[in-house]
Amino acid sequence: MNEIGNDTYRHQGLRRRLVELLKKKGIDNDAVLAAIGIVPRHLFIDDTAFQDKAYEDGAFPIACGQTISQPYTVAFQSQLLQVGKGMKVLEVGTGSGYQCAVLCALGAKVFSIERHRPLYLQTKERLARLGYRASLYHGDGYAGIPREAPFDRIIVTCGAPEVPQALINQVKPGGRVVIPVGEGGVQHMLLLEKDLAGAVTRTDQGQFRFVPMLADKAS
Repeated sequence: MNEIGNDTYRHQGLRRRLVELLKKKGIDNDAVLAAIGIVPRHLFIDDTAFQDKAYEDGAFPIACGQTISQPYTVAFQSQLLQVGKGMKVLEVGTGSGYQCAVLCALGAKVFSIERHRPLYLQTKERLARLGYRASLYHGDGYAGIPREAPFDRIIVTCGAPEVPQALINQVKPGGRVVIPVGEGGVQHMLLLEKDLAGAVTRTDQGQFRFVPMLADKAS
């Protein structure tokens, strides 16, 4: 990566400590833990006041009133996805690009959509600069990216009041959608699994907090 010199031995040590913390919290997917262990989270945080805390298990504010999710949430969603190398993954809510980078580190072919244009432009430049190859789009995440569908996996990184039907339509039979659903300050993480006949089952994976997902808006 072009900025590898900014990823010091200290940062690498802090990531190893973070990985051990995530293990204690129940993350046991070796590929996910390895991805968390190599992605330099501090390079996805613009505010220098928070960079020193980049490897704490917390969420921090980023541009456009959004947040970079806490590492546990990123690891939990990534583990639920069960991403295999070469899988086509749609991410709704690019944000800082950290979750996108973790998916890239897992070997996924990532398509990510962000509704805030300034954040989309900033993150597109950042991911390219850091060497992560992903296809980024500016637009309404509720609609997904129909021209790139179908996807093996879909991950939503903002709280939705409901599951958008467009996303269910765009996941392949045998695929998975991981999405936090609920209005207000708390959402339920849902795992949607589409069987080979197209039927969808939902399981509740617990409560989390996300910024809201807004329909029909791209700014």
